[in-house]
Amino acid sequence: MSVPTLESGARRTERAQSPVTATYARLTEVFPGLRIQELAEDEQPPRGGGWVGAAGLAEAGAAFEEFLAWDDAQVVKDYGQQARPDVVASFGLHRYAWPATLLFTVPWFLQRRVPSYPVENVFFQRALGKFAVRPGGFVCLPDDPAATLPGARVVADEEALRAALRAAVAEHMGPLLDGFGPRMRRRGRALWAVATDEIVEGLWYVAHLLGEEQRATTELEQLLPGATKPYVGTAAFRELTGPNGEKLPTRDRASCCMFYTLRPADTCVTCPRMCDADRVARLTADAAS
Repeated sequence: MSVPTLESGARRTERAQSPVTATYARLTEVFPGLRIQELAEDEQPPRGGGWVGAAGLAEAGAAFEEFLAWDDAQVVKDYGQQARPDVVASFGLHRYAWPATLLFTVPWFLQRRVPSYPVENVFFQRALGKFAVRPGGFVCLPDDPAATLPGARVVADEEALRAALRAAVAEHMGPLLDGFGPRMRRRGRALWAVATDEIVEGLWYVAHLLGEEQRATTELEQLLPGATKPYVGTAAFRELTGPNGEKLPTRDRASCCMFYTLRPADTCVTCPRMCDADRVARLTADAAS
């Protein structure tokens, strides 16, 4: 499945500041379709108008049903056919989780800071491509100037910071996977494979926009080297060779987004159903265009 479509809107207004505010501003510079509003301590989260709380999605109640109804209608609009309920749920989770993981991975990648956002502190408006988050504590390294700020938890080294990132994403995504899982007809390992893919492919994409794709692949391989439960597998990057000897970067997804159920001949290039010959053809054509 490709990157979620997120519409850009009005310029971000001045809001609460946190140790990751600059990171989110930089993210919006390179990816204007995603904007992150940080809520002040006494500021109410946005309500109505398409906003949904992550906690509401995790509860799999009325907000969850309304969220998936949008995906159901979008499939019919875009592809002229009804998708299976489990496919709709897979699309809905992807459209939330792909940008949501960036709340954690981009501050880690750019500032070596890992914020904490339990589901109660995150709100999403996908039509506008906006998150509202309530800042809390964060994890950083000993030499970080922010290490003395309130809410900082200092860890010893890069590996400890990677462990903190894995834990922060798991804290956020775990309740959401519990909510979406029954509708997707997936459990346990299969759901965490989805989360693994969202972490890798989200940061990989943004790092490309930042001009730091190679560093991202190296650091994602260190973040997800395998045997880092609850995540499944590794970052799974590899290179293929094009018809003129050129190197073509790709990866092997740990999960399937189910897009093949709608367009079997038009799947993403990292789909586990796509053979290497087809990947080379697609990647070569993309590079030429």
